[in-house]
Amino acid sequence: MNKILLIDDEPDILRVLGISLKADGYDVIPALNGAEGLEAFARENPPIVITDIKMPGMDGIEVLEKIKALDPDTEVIIITGHGDIDNAIESLKYGASDFINKPVRDEALTIALARAKEKLDIKQKLKEYTTDLEKKIELATSELRRQTNFQIKLIRSSNDGIVATDRDLKVVIYNPGAESIFGFSQAEVIYKMAITELFPPEIADQFRDALDSKNGFKDISWRETAIVSQDGRHIPVRFSGTILQENGKEMGTVAFFQDLREIKRLEKELVKSERLAAVGQTVAGLAHGIKNILHGLKGGSYLVDIGIKRDDTEKLKKGWDTIKRNIGRTSNLVMDLLSYSKEREPEYEACEPNNIVSDVYELVKDKASENQVEITIEPDDTIGTVIMDPGSIHEILLNLASNAVDACLFDEDLSKHWIVKLKTEKEPGNIIKFDVSDNGAGMSEEVLQKLFTSFFSTKGHRGTGLGLMVTRKLIEEHKGKIDVTSRLDQGTNFTVRLPCATADEGQPGH
Repeated sequence: MNKILLIDDEPDILRVLGISLKADGYDVIPALNGAEGLEAFARENPPIVITDIKMPGMDGIEVLEKIKALDPDTEVIIITGHGDIDNAIESLKYGASDFINKPVRDEALTIALARAKEKLDIKQKLKEYTTDLEKKIELATSELRRQTNFQIKLIRSSNDGIVATDRDLKVVIYNPGAESIFGFSQAEVIYKMAITELFPPEIADQFRDALDSKNGFKDISWRETAIVSQDGRHIPVRFSGTILQENGKEMGTVAFFQDLREIKRLEKELVKSERLAAVGQTVAGLAHGIKNILHGLKGGSYLVDIGIKRDDTEKLKKGWDTIKRNIGRTSNLVMDLLSYSKEREPEYEACEPNNIVSDVYELVKDKASENQVEITIEPDDTIGTVIMDPGSIHEILLNLASNAVDACLFDEDLSKHWIVKLKTEKEPGNIIKFDVSDNGAGMSEEVLQKLFTSFFSTKGHRGTGLGLMVTRKLIEEHKGKIDVTSRLDQGTNFTVRLPCATADEGQPGH
């Protein structure tokens, strides 16, 4: 357990970390690159590996994949730099147990190692429990009471929530992990509640259907869902279940719930860190944008000076128009940057999405008409009053509708009859879908890949490059999603899906 493989292409870091780990009692196996690390892993088979994510040749992600292929139980800790948030998230997907940032602090390293060792201990215990249980089932099926007692001990020691029922779906086993998730005590649940009172309706229905099924369907595969606890909190979990059988007869059910709260919290912190990092990276872009605006202001002031000097009203007007445009660009740039950098909770209230779309239509139609662009709305009449954040929806749709009109203006095919469509639709699961489409210039695949990145704009010097970033941020804060499809020279369609609630349900998702 004390053997650690340490991989880093920087000798100084390798030496310093090695000294620190040896001082803590670990047997350190150093390696200066991924290939050397894999050779050492195959030779020594250490239970814990610490590897830098950025290395020439074979990087940390590839090392992680190869080690997990050789031994899935090995715990791999990734060392990342400040710009490696995406790679850090990717490493978690490939099974990394943790990641720590450079410069590596002793406290962070100690915590990461403690977590890795804890996971190794749990895996070892689970292996022991599983092996022991299989032997007992094979050798002592007649000793039902002893087997039952052993299973209860195993269930109680599990970190996952485990809920088992009899044939009538009455709860008979409810371990401490389930108490932590559902909030009810064992005394309140065992032999007193059915899973129809405890589980979300869709999960309870799945078990009922599986018990009654005649087609042999007896397992419910792993998937993510949410549990409403006793105090009304929504607990994200990973869930699976099965029907318990004996001699071909259904005896009951068992469900397993993995608490995802800590994982979701870490994912949220990673997203927040990514956004803050993006804001820092945009400083250079902001300076460039301000520089362009200053050129416009200088040009406008020059025309104003000439107009005053020559008493030329036309030059004065043109100069003042130029200055006003660039003041507007400055305002948009600052407001977009503030909106993107500030954390904000949606302000839910009763509203009518169709009315918001109509208001956006009124704000955009004059600009569209002036440029020979037709704009239409197609509201879903089944959508009435719902609980959403009208301010966010208005800003999202106004930005997308303005962009759609601009896409038509940038279209080089002057033979087209340009049209922008705003459409609403109610979807199952309390979802309101908003479509904003145009038949303008469209975008290439390369442009689509950059669409939501900082200070990227298809409008050249006329855009701030922050509008769609702010739009996506508002949508994510509203727990929604945005999708975009586009074909060059044919047009673009943005689809926004936002959750809603009725007046008696409260906030969406709660």
